[in-house]
Amino acid sequence: MVDLGRVHVESFLEMMSAERGAAANTLQSYEHDLDDVRSFLKERSVRLTEAASADLAAYLSSLAGKGFKPSSQARRLAAMRQFYKFLYAEGLRTDDPTGILDAPKKGRPLPKTMGVEEVGRLLSQAEAEAEDPAPGQLQRLRMLALLELLYATGMRVSELVSLPARVLDQEGRFLMIRGKGNKERLVPLSHSAISALKSYGRLLAAENAAVKEQQESPWLFPSASKEGYLPRQVFARDLKNLAIRAGLTPSLISPHVMRHAFASHLLANGADLRVVQELLGHSDISTTQIYTHVLEERLQQLVQTHHPLAKQAKKHE
Repeated sequence: MVDLGRVHVESFLEMMSAERGAAANTLQSYEHDLDDVRSFLKERSVRLTEAASADLAAYLSSLAGKGFKPSSQARRLAAMRQFYKFLYAEGLRTDDPTGILDAPKKGRPLPKTMGVEEVGRLLSQAEAEAEDPAPGQLQRLRMLALLELLYATGMRVSELVSLPARVLDQEGRFLMIRGKGNKERLVPLSHSAISALKSYGRLLAAENAAVKEQQESPWLFPSASKEGYLPRQVFARDLKNLAIRAGLTPSLISPHVMRHAFASHLLANGADLRVVQELLGHSDISTTQIYTHVLEERLQQLVQTHHPLAKQAKKHE
């Protein structure tokens, strides 16, 4: 029997052009993808128009075996879905074999992060600059306080820049943060964050006292912006400039990357995932699970270091 697969593909492409107004590039993509499916099925002695779900699933598996990305596999599946829906609508098939096929899962991209050494270089640069008594020291102390607080707590940049001035009056090593949905969470502060915050607060108070007619701001990081506090875009820009002076790549560093570094470094040093969830202010543990790659690396390292067989292997090296 003659294989009418190619004829039906051409009919499908004509329909997509005439009724759907598909662009030339789209039509070429569909044609290429369906020809590839047809070639695969031909090797299995299966006609394109008669393929079963198992045949098409095998085709997708072959793509994965060849190293095709999930996005490329999903594109091929989309072409097949359109084609078999067309055959069904035209009465050429009584079913749609793509109906039970699942789109390949796209791997969730890992967040950008920074190594401990990179964070150390950034903080050291900020600290060295903050110690300079030249004009503009308040802004340099502000940057140090911002970075220390960010790396100590992992708070969102929007939470950081909008901290209230009353933070300076509190004692102790904990900070109350108001996050999404007005939910409050308690986070611990490092000694260096407390020290940076106090140094910044002293100079801020001194400068406020020098300008008696100026009303005191309710914000920890006051600014002439519409909101009255430091815009996060300004902080992000200043952070990139600091990164350049520290000899780091500015495109890889942002307040959000610092938040990721906080979470990754905690997990790498043994913190529990649910503790990190609480500190980050994630309402769902699934959001925090993007960092599980860090846990996997740590578990592999633990096994390689402490498992008896691993120890024996090292002895024989």
